Amino acid sequence: MGDDLAEHPSTPLEDYALLSDLRTGPLVARDGSVDWLCFPRFDSPSVFAALLGVPEDGRWQIAAVDGEVARRRYLPRTFVLETTWRTPAGTAVVTDFMPLGDRQSDLVRRVECTSGTVEIEHDLRIRFDYNRAKPWTRRVDLDGAGACGLLSVAGPNALLLAGPLLHPHEQQRQEPQEGMEQRHEASPEGHPDDYQGAVSSRLTGVFPLSAGDSADWVLTWHESHEYPPTPVDPAEALERTVEFWTRWSAQIRVRDRHDEQVLRSLMVLRGLTHRDTGGIVAAATTSLPEDFGGERNWDYRYTWLRDAALTIQTLITHEFTDGALHWRNWLLRAVAGDPDDLQIMYGVAGERQLPERVLGHLAGYERSRPVRIGNEAAEQYQADVVGEVMLALAALRDAGVPEDEYSWGLQKNLLRFCAENIERTGHGIWEMRGPGQYFVHGRAMMWAAFDQGVRAVEEHGLDGPAQHWGRLRDRLRDEILDRGFDRASGSFTQTYATTEVDASLLQLPHTGFLAYDDPRMLGTVARIEAELRDEHGLLRRYRTETGLDGLPGDEYPFLICSFWLVEQYARSGRVGDATALLDRLSACSTDLGLYAEEYDPVSGRLAGNFPQAFSHLGFVRAADALARAGRER
Repeated sequence: MGDDLAEHPSTPLEDYALLSDLRTGPLVARDGSVDWLCFPRFDSPSVFAALLGVPEDGRWQIAAVDGEVARRRYLPRTFVLETTWRTPAGTAVVTDFMPLGDRQSDLVRRVECTSGTVEIEHDLRIRFDYNRAKPWTRRVDLDGAGACGLLSVAGPNALLLAGPLLHPHEQQRQEPQEGMEQRHEASPEGHPDDYQGAVSSRLTGVFPLSAGDSADWVLTWHESHEYPPTPVDPAEALERTVEFWTRWSAQIRVRDRHDEQVLRSLMVLRGLTHRDTGGIVAAATTSLPEDFGGERNWDYRYTWLRDAALTIQTLITHEFTDGALHWRNWLLRAVAGDPDDLQIMYGVAGERQLPERVLGHLAGYERSRPVRIGNEAAEQYQADVVGEVMLALAALRDAGVPEDEYSWGLQKNLLRFCAENIERTGHGIWEMRGPGQYFVHGRAMMWAAFDQGVRAVEEHGLDGPAQHWGRLRDRLRDEILDRGFDRASGSFTQTYATTEVDASLLQLPHTGFLAYDDPRMLGTVARIEAELRDEHGLLRRYRTETGLDGLPGDEYPFLICSFWLVEQYARSGRVGDATALLDRLSACSTDLGLYAEEYDPVSGRLAGNFPQAFSHLGFVRAADALARAGRER
C-alpha cells in the first residue's frame, strides 16, 4: 500500500479547510497538504485521496522547510485560505483558492515571502480515480515563449500544472540553487525526456524565496482528449474570487461570535451547491467514519432531497431566494416525469444510478473500512422526504416567489406519490438498513406534505384537491396521536412498533404538527434528554444497541440533533439552556468555523463526513431561534 500506515496517522478533521468553486470542494490540511480533491465535480473520482489512506494515495503539499504554521484564516467573507508559515530565517504566506467565474476547474496556490528568506517545498502525487490510475506526466509548452507546464494524463482525465517546474522525485537534485529563475529551469537540465514514463513518481521541488518574492502554481483539470486550457492569471483570479464571495455574503450582518459562525455556515451551504446544476451535496467527502475504526462509512457527495430542502429553507430565512430557485429547477429536472420513480437522492446533475462499491485498496480514515463510493440508500423509500420538499417550496412561495405551472404541477405529483404510498413502511430519516418501519417522524412529514398542499390552495389560490389532501392530513394526525404517542411515558416514539425515542422527533414542531411548548412535546424532550443525551450534554440520534438500524457498531453524538435541541429550548422558553448548549456546540467547530457530521466529546474530535450541510443548517436554525427568543423577551 506504499507508505507505512503507522508512519502516517490520519489528520484530525479539525485541521482541514474547505475550498470551493461551486463545483467541487477540496480539503487543505493545516500542514499545507491538499488531501482530498475530486475533479471536476463534488461526486467525481478523486485525484487526491490521502484523506482516506496515506500520502501515496494522492496529495499536494506545499510547506516551508523547517517551518511551522503561525496562523491560518479565510480572507473575510470568502473561501480564500491564507496560511502564514514561520521559519528560523523568515516568514511566508500561502494563499489557496479555487477561482470562480469561468468554465475551468482550477486550484491556485500562491506563495509570498513576507520577511527574511524561506524555502518552499512541494510534494505532488497525482492519483486519478481514487488511486486506481497513476498518470503519465510530460513537459509541455504553455505559450510558445519558453514557459513550460507539466501535463499528467490517465484515461479520460488530465491535469495541467503551471508555475515553476517540479521534477520527478527520484531525479530531484539535492544541492540548493540560487534564485527563482534558476529553480524554474532547475535540475535535471530541463530536457523533456526527464518526464517521459513518470508513471508512479512524485513530483517535488524546493524553491528559495526572499522578502518580496512570490511564486504561483495553478493546477487545472480538463478532459484528456481536449487541448490543455490556458491557465488562469492568479492575481486576476484572486481578485475575482474575493469579489464574488464578498458580494454574495454582503447582506449578512455580523455583530458577535454567533453571527460570524452563522455567516460561515451559510457560506458552507452555498459552497456545497453546484453552480451549474443547482444540486446541493450533503458533504464534500465520502467514508469519513461515524465511529473511528468502524464500518459506518458512507458517501455523502450526492444531493439528498431532504438535506437540500432543509438547506433551502435555511437560505430563504436569510433571503437567499436565488439559490432556492436554482434548486427548484434542479428538482424539476431530477424528478422529471413519473413521481413513482422518486428517489431520496440523486447525483449532482440529477443522475439516478448511484451504485455502492467498496474501494478495498484504501486504508480508510483512522483505518475505518470499508471505504465506499456510491450509496445504495438511494434505493430506499423514506416517508419523510416529500414533506421536507413541500415545506421548502412552501417557504419559497411564502417569501413571495411565485409558482409556475411546472413547479406546482410537480408538487401535485409529489402529493399523489405520497397518497399512493400512505400505507408503505420506510427506512426513516437516518436510512436504517434493517426492515421497514412506520417511523413517527416520517408519518409527521407526510402530514406536513398534505398540510402544505391544503395551504397552497387555501392561502395562495392554487388549484388542487384540497379536500382530499385535508382528509389524508387529518387521518395521519389521528393515526400518529393514536399509534405514535406513548401515554405511559408522555412521549412520542421512534416507530409505531416500539417505545424507543429518536432525536428526529424534535422536528415535529418544525412542521406545525404541534407547538414547541405542547405538553406532549415537552414530555418527548424529557425522554430524549434522559435517554439520548450523553454526559457531555450532546445528543445521539437513537440508541444503536436496539439493533433497529441493522448495522454493527456505535456512533458519536450527531450534531444536528443537538442543534435541534437548542431550537426546541429557545422556542419553549428555556432560553438559558439554549444559550448554554449553543455555546457548547460552538466550541465543537474548527478554528475556521466548520462542522463535521458528528463530534466525539471524549477525544474532542469531529467525526463523519466533512463539512456537513446538515450540521451547518442546524447551527443556523439554532442561532436564529435563540436570536428570536431574545427579541421576544
